[in-house]
Amino acid sequence: MVVHESFTVTRRFDATPADFVRLFSDEPTWRRWFRMPGSAATYAHDFRVGCTDHATSEFRMPDGRVERLENSATYLAITPEQRIVYAYETRVDDIPRWASLVTVELTPDADGTEVSWTEQVAFLVHGPDDLPHLRGAIQLRFNAMKLALEADVSKPA
Repeated sequence: MVVHESFTVTRRFDATPADFVRLFSDEPTWRRWFRMPGSAATYAHDFRVGCTDHATSEFRMPDGRVERLENSATYLAITPEQRIVYAYETRVDDIPRWASLVTVELTPDADGTEVSWTEQVAFLVHGPDDLPHLRGAIQLRFNAMKLALEADVSKPA
């Protein structure tokens, strides 16, 4: 049985919408915040409508077994400095675990940008047990994005 969930996580960043979009569009900057858990990770990145990101890794569980992780995303819409929409699938040991539609909305304010990350997910295995993991992963992603933005600002021009 497929279980559907939806959630939104919002955070304010001390960066312009253009700076935030660079987190996706510039591959070295993307690699600062997008990480697969585990080891032996591989990445391919193409931030254009209709193009994909693909990442794999191996994750050693506490009992010693190793899970093969895979994340494949396709960019559906990119509205510069306003919105990024993409769909992705997560596989564990070649079994589709969940599929999501993500909308990242950027709202500028006087000193930065409010980012709203909305995810509509279909859990294909394990159901809502994965929801806290997924929601928490977005918070970790936001933390990594903040650090990537700070590193980008501190780079010499």
